[in-house]
Amino acid sequence: MSRHWFSPPVYVRTDYPGVRVGVSHVEGAAEELMKWTNRGHRWDLAVRICMAALADKVSPQMAAKAFLAAAKDVTPPMATG
Repeated sequence: MSRHWFSPPVYVRTDYPGVRVGVSHVEGAAEELMKWTNRGHRWDLAVRICMAALADKVSPQMAAKAFLAAAKDVTPPMATG
């Protein structure tokens, strides 16, 4: 199965201080979302949109936007850069 790529990548913090990761496909976004302990409404929406993108029901770009919104919504924000 091929990856569902999006561009530009979404950069998020990791558990390691000062380290961030650039996520550029839906599979990676879904994997990162599952690691988060701080989950809210936008996190839930991002997970649902990622699942829809994996089923080719929405575009990978839509999943990237939802992932970025969820990353900015948590405290402290996961999105960087």
